[in-house]
Amino acid sequence: MSQPSFDFGDDVGALDEGAEPTYSVSELAEAINARLRGGFYDGVWVRGEIQGYRAGGPHRYFRLVENGDDGKASINVSLFAPMINKLRPMLERSRLKLVDGLKVRIYGHLDFFAPSGSLGLKMAGIDTRFTIGDIEQQRQDTIRRLIATGLYDANRRLPLSPVPLRVGVVTSADSAAWADFRSQLEAAELGFYVRLIHCRVQGDQAVQMVSAAIRTLGRCADLDVVVVIRGGGARSELATFDHPAIATAIARSSLPVFTGLGHEIDSSVADEVAQRRLKTPTAVAAELIEMVQQFSRQTELCFMAIHQRAARSVESQATYMEHTAVAIHRLVAAAVQRSIERLELRQQRVDAGVTAALERAAQRLNVGVQAVGRTAQRIPNEVRHLDSIASRVRLLDPVHTMARGWSITRTTDGRVVRSAADLQPGQQIVTAFAAGTATSTVDTVQPSQTESDADG
Repeated sequence: MSQPSFDFGDDVGALDEGAEPTYSVSELAEAINARLRGGFYDGVWVRGEIQGYRAGGPHRYFRLVENGDDGKASINVSLFAPMINKLRPMLERSRLKLVDGLKVRIYGHLDFFAPSGSLGLKMAGIDTRFTIGDIEQQRQDTIRRLIATGLYDANRRLPLSPVPLRVGVVTSADSAAWADFRSQLEAAELGFYVRLIHCRVQGDQAVQMVSAAIRTLGRCADLDVVVVIRGGGARSELATFDHPAIATAIARSSLPVFTGLGHEIDSSVADEVAQRRLKTPTAVAAELIEMVQQFSRQTELCFMAIHQRAARSVESQATYMEHTAVAIHRLVAAAVQRSIERLELRQQRVDAGVTAALERAAQRLNVGVQAVGRTAQRIPNEVRHLDSIASRVRLLDPVHTMARGWSITRTTDGRVVRSAADLQPGQQIVTAFAAGTATSTVDTVQPSQTESDADG
């Protein structure tokens, strides 16, 4: 490297004498990079959290960040297209996807980028076990907290309807998981009622939207079960459902929650706290269909059992009634026969009694006829006696007496006046004649001397 010299006088020459070589900016950048490669053994492992992940053409760029006690530290990372192609199989085998918030341990080369004057890291490798271990560690920490607060098995303690036809669904309305789930329920033709709340299932807003949807559906009294589903994806994407907010929403739901998240090999904290964890969204639909069909089959079996038991009971009762009827017939026949015998016996007694009574009546009648005959002989004498009495009675009748000139005097209240002493001056009296009556007023009363003497 040549260093041109200029004559600026004695003082300047004094300053330049014995000085280190002067670098151009690009030469300094090369020197820095050379020192970095030598100082870090041509590469370095760095751990941190991915933030600001973005695409720049075929390349990817992000910042690796650490929030420590001494503050925040970060370094820019570049992942170029050739390295992306090289790392892709490893990431796919581990089912990881580089996204914001993912904690990683990466290998790369420190690089001073001269155009921007910034130090960065060119990514050349990744420790997938570190990321998987971190995800698992976070999962275990969340599960321990849920167990400590008593929420881990809270949803599994809720009663589950045997006919879960009213289903609340939490998923993305644009996903294949929702399309498969809905089509399978519709194909079953069992009358499912489905209420969907659309939400993101990955990304920054996923945790907030999913947990809010679970809380909303969990308060619905017109639902039987809440279903949380999403299709397969990278382990890092499915880590959304390891978040404590989603697990707590499931645990506190007043309705049972079914989950079908990812592939068969996937498992999340949401699966751990849900009442029932199914392998896939279609498996959730199949489980609901099977529960309803099982209830229908049990209902049919119960109906058949009731029908058979009723038929046996009716048959048994019919046999019992037939035997009872035969027994009653025999008892009635015997009772009738005994009654006939008693009736015949009583008839004989009545016949004998009637004959005797008739004989006694005939004897009494003969005696009466004889008595009547004797009495009839006295009738003429009695008739003459009655005629004599009637003549005397007629002679004593006042009508005949009054016809000869006699009269009867009575007071107005009907009393017969027998003497003058019975009357008072001014008193009205009624005199009855053989023909008619006369009313008069007493002027004076003159009792006879005999009556006066008697009174004296």
